[in-house]
Amino acid sequence: MIDVRAEKLLQRQEGVVATWQLRRAGLTRGAALHLVGRMRRIHDGVYVSGHAPLTDRQRWWAAVLTAPGSVLAHASAAAAHGIRENPAPYEVVVRPGCGGPQRHGDLLVCRTKCLDPEDVVYLDGLPVTAAARTILDLIPYLDDPAARRLVREGLRIGATTPEELRDALDRHRGRRGAGRLRDILHEYAPLPAQRTRSDPELLALAILRISGRPLPDVNVEIAGEEADLSWPDERVIIELDGPSFHRFPTEDARKDRAWRDAGWTVHRLPTDDVYERPERLLALAPR
Repeated sequence: MIDVRAEKLLQRQEGVVATWQLRRAGLTRGAALHLVGRMRRIHDGVYVSGHAPLTDRQRWWAAVLTAPGSVLAHASAAAAHGIRENPAPYEVVVRPGCGGPQRHGDLLVCRTKCLDPEDVVYLDGLPVTAAARTILDLIPYLDDPAARRLVREGLRIGATTPEELRDALDRHRGRRGAGRLRDILHEYAPLPAQRTRSDPELLALAILRISGRPLPDVNVEIAGEEADLSWPDERVIIELDGPSFHRFPTEDARKDRAWRDAGWTVHRLPTDDVYERPERLLALAPR
């Protein structure tokens, strides 16, 4: 039978465990080695039970368990928060110490002399840099569209708030990318980000605000159907059609009929136009 102390660790960490944890929990060296001897090795001293392909969370747990005090960071943290996919073939952690980043197989280790406790959160027990800190870490390495999208997504899904981003900026004054993040935040903070259901909706609101147009209601029910953007005074609706639009033409036609029968003017705009041809959005929106 598996030791109860090891079983608790495995349950909490999705089947992933480190030998240093087992020793810290009170297992002898021999008992710890016997236990992990029946498991699959992921990193030095880190193992997973079972033989199924690793899930994202198992990879993240394996990364932070490579050494005590490690915290998931940068692109890996962004993926854990759900605000950006990790394009790299490795996970990133930050841990106490000095020196530059070091790559160890599919793990990139960064060092820091001090990680503010306010910069760390726990996602179902997994230590991760807070979304606001994660955004600040990534901003210097992204081009302008990607940086803006990162901030929008963090605000839209509620991973962070304008207040948390401002707090992170205050704690890390002078950091590379801080000024750029302040400028982006100034653009998006006044918008009802969490009412939007997609990045194109939030970007559309930003375009309208910068252009001095009246902001619409977002995702409210009109004539029994939810409309993306609507201006009740002008009785105008703009639906932003993503890739799924052509898969549900009958449903979209039904919604359009309901709105038009209720006296609304309905426009449909491809989401690509929001990113690439914003003038088409402005041509349809009330002044």
